[in-house]
Amino acid sequence: SRSLAVRISIDDDIDSITRKDISLTNMNRPLLISCLLASAGSISAFAPPQSSTVNYAIGRRRSTTPLFSAIVPPPEERSDANPSTKFGSPLSDGLKEANRWSIGFLKGTIFDTFFAGEDRAYARFYALETIARVPYFSYLSVLHLYETLGRWRRAKYLKLHFAESWNELHHLLIMEELGGNDRFLDRFLAQHIAFGYYGVVILSYLINPIFAYNLNQDVEEHAFSTYDEYLRENEEMLKGQPAPQAAIDYYIEGDMYMFDEFQTNCEMRRPKIENLYDVFVAIRDDEAAHVETMKTLQTELDVASIHDGECEVDIF
Repeated sequence: SRSLAVRISIDDDIDSITRKDISLTNMNRPLLISCLLASAGSISAFAPPQSSTVNYAIGRRRSTTPLFSAIVPPPEERSDANPSTKFGSPLSDGLKEANRWSIGFLKGTIFDTFFAGEDRAYARFYALETIARVPYFSYLSVLHLYETLGRWRRAKYLKLHFAESWNELHHLLIMEELGGNDRFLDRFLAQHIAFGYYGVVILSYLINPIFAYNLNQDVEEHAFSTYDEYLRENEEMLKGQPAPQAAIDYYIEGDMYMFDEFQTNCEMRRPKIENLYDVFVAIRDDEAAHVETMKTLQTELDVASIHDGECEVDIF
C-alpha cells in the first residue's frame, strides 16, 4: 500500500532549519476524507444560496420572485409600496362621498350648462381632456420634490404617471383635430380651470395622496360615463366617420410602450381603429384603465408594469 507523505517545513531564522516527516497511511485516510468533506460543507454554508422561485398569478398577472418574499414581503417593501402607504392615511366614507359630490356638482354647473347642445360635444371633450391631464402633472411635481429632498424615490411611479399624462395628451390631440378647441372661450375656460386644479391637486397630494387619488378616480369615472353615454347615443353617426389621424398615430402606428405602461392590470390592449366610433371606444376604455389604477393606488398594493417583467401576458 502507498503512504501519503506531507512535509511540513518550519524555517527558523536564528538557528537552523529542521524538517519533519509525517506519514499518513491507510489507517488515517478515512479521517482525512472526513475532514475534507466537513471543510467543504462549512465553505458551502457561507456561499450565496440559489433562490428557488415561484410564479404566482392574480388574474392575468404573473410574477417571478424569491419564494419567501412572494409569501411574506419584507416590512420595508410593504411600507413603501406606493405613495399612499408612505405618505397617506385612509379616507372616511364621508370624505369619499364629499369628493364624489364635488365632481358631480362641477359636472352639473359647468359642463352640463356651458357645453349643452349636440354641437358642443367635442368642445366638452376638449375641456374634459385638458383638465383630466392635470392630476398626473401634479403627482409628478410632488414626487420629483420628494426625490429632490431625499424623502422618497420610486421611479416606477414617475413612469406610471407620465404614461397616464401621455395618454391624456393624445386624447386631447384627438379632440383638437375634431375641432373641440375652435372657440376662444372654450380654450380660456378649460385652461384656467386646469391651472387652478393643478394647485389644488398638488396641495391635496402633499397632504394625503389617497385623497388626491380618490378625487381623480371620481374625475375619471365621470369621463368614462360621459364617453360611454356618447357612444350609446351616437353609434351610427360615429361609425360613418373616419378616424382622426391623431388617433391612428397613437393607437396604430405609434410606439405602444407608454400605452402599455398605464395598463396596470397587465392587460395587453391593442385597440382596433377603423372609424370614429372605434376611437371613442378606445378613449372610453382608457378612462376605465385610469379608474382601476386610481383604485389600486389607494391601497397597499403595488402596481404592475408589463415592461418591467412584472406581468406575463403569454403564459406558455
